[in-house]
Amino acid sequence: MLEILLGKINLVPFTESRKMITQSTDTHPKIEELLISLIRSSSIAKRISRVRSMSESTIWLSRRAIMRANPDLDKKELNLKFISYHYGDKLAGLLREYMETRSL
Repeated sequence: MLEILLGKINLVPFTESRKMITQSTDTHPKIEELLISLIRSSSIAKRISRVRSMSESTIWLSRRAIMRANPDLDKKELNLKFISYHYGDKLAGLLREYMETRSL
């Protein structure tokens, strides 16, 4: 990584140029540093796979929470509620109108 100091360009190793700032209040900094180094050393495919998995889990948990909070809604209404929460009422309304015109 390049670091510019007083008009001079110095080569600085990545680990020295960016000190890690603790992100988790419930994880010891040494453990967090170890976890971050494991992530950094993972292949791109592995990292993408993990992100995809976390995204799927987050979506599933969100849908489950919406279902639990609205047990009386059918599948269509639950999907529209999900879209409303995550993408806004305007998009959910447009999708509802589109779905109604398609079903006529």
